[in-house]
Order: sequence, then C-alpha cells, then structure tokens
Amino acid sequence: MEFTVSKADLVRELSLSQGVVEKKTTIPILSNVLLEAREDRLYLTATDLELGLRTSCPAKVKKEGSGTIPARKLLDYVRLLPDADITVKFGDNNWANLTCGRSRTRIAGMSRESFPELPAMPDVVAEIPVKQLAGMIARTMFAISMEESRFTLNGALLLLADNSVTMVATDGHRLAYVKRETDIGGGGHVAYRALVPRKAMGEITKLSDEGTADTKVSFGGDDNHLFFQFGPRLLITRKLTGNFPDYERVLPQDNTNTATLLKDEAKSAIERVAQFADERSRAIRVQFTQGEIKIFSSALETGESEESVPAEYTGPDMEIGFNAQYLLDFLRAIPQDKVSFGLKDQKSAGELRPAGGEETEQYRYVVMPMRI
Repeated sequence: MEFTVSKADLVRELSLSQGVVEKKTTIPILSNVLLEAREDRLYLTATDLELGLRTSCPAKVKKEGSGTIPARKLLDYVRLLPDADITVKFGDNNWANLTCGRSRTRIAGMSRESFPELPAMPDVVAEIPVKQLAGMIARTMFAISMEESRFTLNGALLLLADNSVTMVATDGHRLAYVKRETDIGGGGHVAYRALVPRKAMGEITKLSDEGTADTKVSFGGDDNHLFFQFGPRLLITRKLTGNFPDYERVLPQDNTNTATLLKDEAKSAIERVAQFADERSRAIRVQFTQGEIKIFSSALETGESEESVPAEYTGPDMEIGFNAQYLLDFLRAIPQDKVSFGLKDQKSAGELRPAGGEETEQYRYVVMPMRI
C-alpha cells in the first residue's frame, strides 16, 4: 500500500480517533489504527471492541491496500512534521515508511488480519440535528452513574418518536430529563428506545463540534450496536443492556412551592459556600424563606459559610439538605438567566428547571434531599 495525504487532514482524523483507541489493553492490535487506501481516499478505523470510529479523508492512492500503525505514536509524530504532504508506504513486513519533505521514518505496524471487523451501518431510523443532540448530552451526561457495578446506569436512555427526541440519565441520587420537539424524519413512524454508553456520548460531542447548525446525524441500530453517521464519519457503539429505571415515576408531580432566582447569583453563592462543605458528602443546607434563599455549610476541619440570594418565593419556610455539586452541575449546564426550584416538603425531591426557556425543549432535573 502506498498513498500521499495532507498533514492537516491526517492529524484531524487521527485526533478524532484517539478517544476510541484502547490505551490500556491486553490486545495490542486495539492500540493501532487501521489505514485503508482505495480509490482517492484514506479510510481510518479505530476500536476498543465497545466503541468504533470509521473516518476518511482525501488521498492520492498509488497502490491500494491496508495496514495498522500504533495510533498514539503516529499522531504524536505526524503533529511534529511540517505542514506538507506525507507519503506512506507499507512494506511486506507490516512496517510503514513515512516521508515528508526531508524527514524519513519507519514505524512498526501489525498485520490487518487480526484487526476486528466493524459492523456495517443499517437502515437509518432517524436524522437528528447534531447541535441539538450535543446540547441534550451536555444537559444529561453529568447525571450518569460512575459506579461500574450499576451497569444500566452507565449511560443515558435515548427515546425517539415521530417529532421528538428524549434523553434521560440518573445515578440513583439525581435524574436529568430533557425532551426536544424536533422533526427527526427517518420516513414513516419512528419509535426507538436504546441505552447509549457514557463514552459514546463523549465521542458524539466531539464529532458534533465539526458540524454546523444545519448538520444532521443519521442514526440507526441493530440487535447489539448503535450507529451515528456524521457525514463521512461513522461512530459505532455497543448498546447497554438491561432495564433502565422507570424515570416517569421519579419526575415530581406535586411540587407546589416554587422559588425563582437568578442563575449566576445562585451558582456563585453555592460555589463559595461549598468550599466549606464536607469533602465527601458535599452537603449544604438550603433555607427557603419569603423573598430569599439562604445557603449554609459547615465542616469541623475547615469552617463554615453562609450566603443569601434574592428569590421570588411565597411558599412555607423550609430547610433542605442537598449535594452542592449536584446543584452546580445543573446551573453550569443551562444558558438561561433564571432558574426555578420546585419543592414539596423537606423529605421530597427538589426539581430544577430553566425559567423562561425555549418552548421547543423541556428540561427537568430532579435532586434527592440529604439528611444533615
């Protein structure tokens, strides 16, 4: 195999594959990227067996073929080359010869025979606006459980209907729910439900950065995999299996007391008070009174802190304990200036929502109270 490719194109595609390549592996081939040259394009494939990415870029192909090279080593080296075309030629021993200007380098590769085959993209189920999907991930991803033992909570639930996309994530202590009204096409009636792993959501966000406001991602699925096609780039992920919790039962129906406050004021106050919260529990006390909200924290080792924030609140006085980090995750994720805090009583879950947000998107964030 022999081909010539521009440094900029190669660096861009190799950079996208780094999040997929297995770094600590007992299977050496998974640390490599598969290069395939045919017609006038170079195809790059990376996988860790759970997640796979297939991308491509223009190339002048002198001799078609394929081979694999360590992905991190190749990217680190190519980044240091001058901005010029790079010629890559594979020998019979699977070593790759790279030529760029006056630089000559040989990199030890491995035969492509042992590189895993990725499944092909099935029929498209829906076409989702890229920026909308990335926005939904940003509003839910932080609520995914980090405990590997809770397998079904290590991703987000994706629900597709004819004119809406819904994403839900929970770790058992909080739940993020976002529903977006949008035309997802796909032809005919759409009804799809799948669990998307956390790592795949991170890669979708990276790939969406390359898209514009009008770009759409084509989505499909088979028995074991989910497919996200971003133009010439295809992301493939294994589905998470198992039963996701009944999230509709968690969403509060009777939070009759509502406090409305400015997001930036609340965020800054919580950030300061949280400096004196217990490091493990991150617990703070939030006191709701007419016209204002007071936030308290104290730790024997570090000290104590108190702040008050103006708020529109006319319900009964109450004091509730919350994890400060959980509140901050929500406040950092929304672009709106105001936030509403729905409450029932001290023992029930609180619900945060953006105030005065877009009607096309419904965003609800449920946080369980803490004993203090």
